[in-house]
Amino acid sequence: MKILSIETSCDETAAAIVENGRKVLANVIASQIDLHAKTGGVVPEVAAREHVLKMMPVLEECLQKADCDWDEIEAVAITRGPGLISSLIIGTETASVISYVKNKPLISVQHIVGHIYSNWLYENVTEAEDEPQFPILILTVSGGHNELILMKDHHKFEVLGETLDDAAGEAFDKVARILGLGYPGGPAISKIATSGNKERFKLPKSFLEKGSLNFSFSGLKTAVLNEAKRNEGKINEKFKADLAASFQETVVEVLSEKLLMAAEKFPKIKEIHLAGGVSANKRLREVIEKKLKIFNENFGRKIKFRHPKSFSYCTDNAAMIAAAGYYLYKASPKKFKKKTNITPTTSFEIW
Repeated sequence: MKILSIETSCDETAAAIVENGRKVLANVIASQIDLHAKTGGVVPEVAAREHVLKMMPVLEECLQKADCDWDEIEAVAITRGPGLISSLIIGTETASVISYVKNKPLISVQHIVGHIYSNWLYENVTEAEDEPQFPILILTVSGGHNELILMKDHHKFEVLGETLDDAAGEAFDKVARILGLGYPGGPAISKIATSGNKERFKLPKSFLEKGSLNFSFSGLKTAVLNEAKRNEGKINEKFKADLAASFQETVVEVLSEKLLMAAEKFPKIKEIHLAGGVSANKRLREVIEKKLKIFNENFGRKIKFRHPKSFSYCTDNAAMIAAAGYYLYKASPKKFKKKTNITPTTSFEIW
């Protein structure tokens, strides 16, 4: 089954065609990073206008790359939310029109659920792995969200913990702005941190109350701001690299420790998945892999660790929406026989 999907939750105009929920035939993303770098963040009205301009070229390129015509497409999947409402409207209206004109079922997908399914994707046979085994413990880390989720089966989730204030990705962006490193903050901090001393600054690690699986990074962000203010006039490249490295290490330590706390609480989990924009962070992957190896040895477990195979599946993309949409359709095909308009939403409560 080939599904065409569209993702416009923020500043990426994306379309993809995925076969049977896993094999990516085409994944096209028109980025707006250069445009929003001028303002140091996404301006909703600007993002929406760019979606209008890029939507048709992206769809045409997607069909061409997949070597598909409309007759081969069996359904259309779309991000319903959460996200920027003006951006979501462009995608949902486009998908609704395609569904109506081409007589295709229309499947709406929650954005974070899409990120969860990014670990199911592959592009060629050499990358293909067996399907993940349930139950799965998932850490989603991005600019707008941060959750620990227990996935019991397809589209059966239990939220174990979430951010109480800033998500990790949002903290990366704000700290990058404090240090004058540009936008987006994640890659900028990760790059400069490689030459920094992660031990130089002792920054606060917020684990909250004992046993909590929630996250809080606002205090850490404030601590970085205070360090910058205390050293005003003495901030050089070495200072930036050391503070960036210390900040990144603190975030990674909290995320990885919370993840393993959850793994200990749920002895039946078979896999751990990392998803979302910050899943591209090499240091986070390294630390989780190292700690999980020790954890498995200590507890006699065989938990497998997965993260997206490509950087393009870490950030917002349409392939993940097609994957999530496929398993929704497979579970209840009759539900999607009738074509309907999709109402976009900014709510996270769609689990």
